[in-house]
Amino acid sequence: MPARLSVNLNAIAMLRNRRDLPWPSVTGLGRIALAAGAHGLTVHPRPDQRHVRFTDLPEIRALIDDEFPQAEFNIEGYPAEEFLELVERTEPEQVTLVPDDPSQATSDHGWDFAAYADFLRPVVRRLKGRGLRVSLFADPDPKGLDIARALGADRVEFYTGPYGSCHSDSAKAAKELERLGKAADAALALGLQVNVGHDLTVANLPALMKRIPRAAEASIGHAVTADALEFGMSETVRRFLKACGW
Repeated sequence: MPARLSVNLNAIAMLRNRRDLPWPSVTGLGRIALAAGAHGLTVHPRPDQRHVRFTDLPEIRALIDDEFPQAEFNIEGYPAEEFLELVERTEPEQVTLVPDDPSQATSDHGWDFAAYADFLRPVVRRLKGRGLRVSLFADPDPKGLDIARALGADRVEFYTGPYGSCHSDSAKAAKELERLGKAADAALALGLQVNVGHDLTVANLPALMKRIPRAAEASIGHAVTADALEFGMSETVRRFLKACGW
């Protein structure tokens, strides 16, 4: 089965937050994405709420529960206590833990699993005790994936930013693609499922999906939002689904 498409709503929320107005509607565009066939929605509620706001989460949860019960809600963020309590109130299907500093513009690196094992272990246990699937944000490197598995993670999400940045250098893109592929091979061999995300586009997704055919999910926000300005959200989702292999 091809990777499921989860549409990240953060860029839409950031655009909304430029004005003290309710548009563009985060839930409204999420509804359009799901109606067009997206398999889920992703948000990253940062502490300063500069993108998705905490008040968006119950609305997105209700949208999925009431209208698209087959879809999944993925919440990603740094596992501070405020974030964990927010997740426990919202009960998403998946939680993606990232090692972001609150001041970061976007996620740009994975966990150092050896250094943060003692920190992550009780967090993963706590979330899984609530019946939530846990994914850990990871650099495309086999090193440390055994620790991620031992911590109890269900999945890793490989940071695909270096691959996405090679949009005008095919040789470098091929090298980054193989790096991702080898890391995914190692993760799958350990029993971890593999998600991918960051700077993925209609142009670079097919090669990634061919190299990692067992990828479980692709989480995409910036390119979906950019393309939606040109093609509309419904057509954009259909284009990305096709790029994923659907």
